[in-house]
Amino acid sequence: MEVEEAIAKAKKNNQKAFNFLLDEFWDYVYGYQLKRVTNEYDAEDITIQTFSKAFDKIDKYDEKYAFKTWLITISKNIQIDLHRKEKSSINSKITDHEDDKVYRLLDDSPSPEDKLITEQNLAKLLRDIKKLKPNYQEVINLRYFQELSYNEISQELNEPMNNIKVKLLRAKKLLAEIIKK
Repeated sequence: MEVEEAIAKAKKNNQKAFNFLLDEFWDYVYGYQLKRVTNEYDAEDITIQTFSKAFDKIDKYDEKYAFKTWLITISKNIQIDLHRKEKSSINSKITDHEDDKVYRLLDDSPSPEDKLITEQNLAKLLRDIKKLKPNYQEVINLRYFQELSYNEISQELNEPMNNIKVKLLRAKKLLAEIIKK
């Protein structure tokens, strides 16, 4: 799949297109943020928020600009906003009314990662899950072991649902890579 084709399909709510775009640009956006914030957890959170916001607003993407540039602009704005809010009040809760709108990603059929995860021996699977970062372990646990919905996970972690979806998608990809090794 080409990037332009994936963008067109993503605009039509195609889950595989979202997966393709996440895989294609994750390292680029994450690397960009890692250079700016020099903390891998913050860089990862900002990257998750970037894809969450980008997928939510994909219909507003203008093809005359490079998709990579559009993602970096979103990422940079999120990082600047977070920095400003941290400066003004360390304990302030970050909210954005635009993030309250839910972008529905298709969730009805198991992805290849889902199939691979469910086929694994539980003990080995638990060992593999322990290799993930704590925030990824948490969303995997809430989704697959406690069987919470995206909405319930969002409320439990007090994060926007889009962030939960992207975080879970990323966790499944990383877990699938660990399992394949």
